[in-house]
Amino acid sequence: MKSTNNKFSVAPMLDWTDKHCRYFHRILTKQTLLYTEMVTTGAILFGKGNYLDFNVDEHPIALQLGGSDPNALAQCAKLAQNHGYNEVNLNVGCPSDRVQNGMFGACLMGNADLVAKCIESMQEQIDIPVTVKTRIGIDDLDSYAFLCQFIETVLPYTNTFIVHARKAWLSGLSPKENREVPPLDYERVYQLKRDYPNLTIAINGGVKTIDEIKHHLNYVDGVMVGREAYQNPMLLAQIDSQIFGLDTQPIDPIAAIRCLYPYIEQQLLQGAQLNHIMRHTLGIFNGQKGAKQWRRYLSENAYKKGAGIEVVEHALNFIQ
Repeated sequence: MKSTNNKFSVAPMLDWTDKHCRYFHRILTKQTLLYTEMVTTGAILFGKGNYLDFNVDEHPIALQLGGSDPNALAQCAKLAQNHGYNEVNLNVGCPSDRVQNGMFGACLMGNADLVAKCIESMQEQIDIPVTVKTRIGIDDLDSYAFLCQFIETVLPYTNTFIVHARKAWLSGLSPKENREVPPLDYERVYQLKRDYPNLTIAINGGVKTIDEIKHHLNYVDGVMVGREAYQNPMLLAQIDSQIFGLDTQPIDPIAAIRCLYPYIEQQLLQGAQLNHIMRHTLGIFNGQKGAKQWRRYLSENAYKKGAGIEVVEHALNFIQ
């Protein structure tokens, strides 16, 4: 079984980590593993859009799938490999009602045998790695013994688990509350790595700084960062040197925006709207003078018909 480098990754985030976001993040970091938004098997197999579309410059890239039908997942995994993805990830962590109604996401933690069958079916069809993103528990099934039982049932078919260090409440909490209310338990994920040293264990949840990433890497194999990487994207500009040890300097944020220009021009010619691209860049100047004006000008002008690079250049004038 091949493996991807899960030392640092940006989490799959619904409505956020689309292809425009990933292209922008790749400008900031060359080594980070990038994930798609979660895509359901139904959307891929029966939807009208091209849900597997990505730019070749996004590599390394992983597709996160939502589903619980082994055959449908296997079909989608094969399509993902044919499209050039580096990894396929099964979502066993999302707690939203919509996901539960489709019998996938965090509710699958309660059916480890089905998860194992899903992973096995995908592995039979592809050569790229299949990984699992999960929680430490669901509802009252939140003991360490339950987590270990889940891992042991699934591990014959995968060696990589990305573990959000919170349990999920399947009822009573919104997806946003499920990201914030259940307490973080990093030690439980560390213990998982100690007890299963041959597995690749990455940790997710509440990580915001380079120092925190480095601390976690003393205990686990990888760190996945979500909202902080999106809202404060210049964090990603430090990853190649600080986490992967490359002799590189972080890109200047203005230079990073201008590196987007050829991509913007290409996408606009294909019918994209400027605001759909630039919304992912709004936080790049956080803490700098003029950042608020940058965000405001883009928000008020990038959506207008015919808006192009001249709008971005004008917005950059506010940055000092």
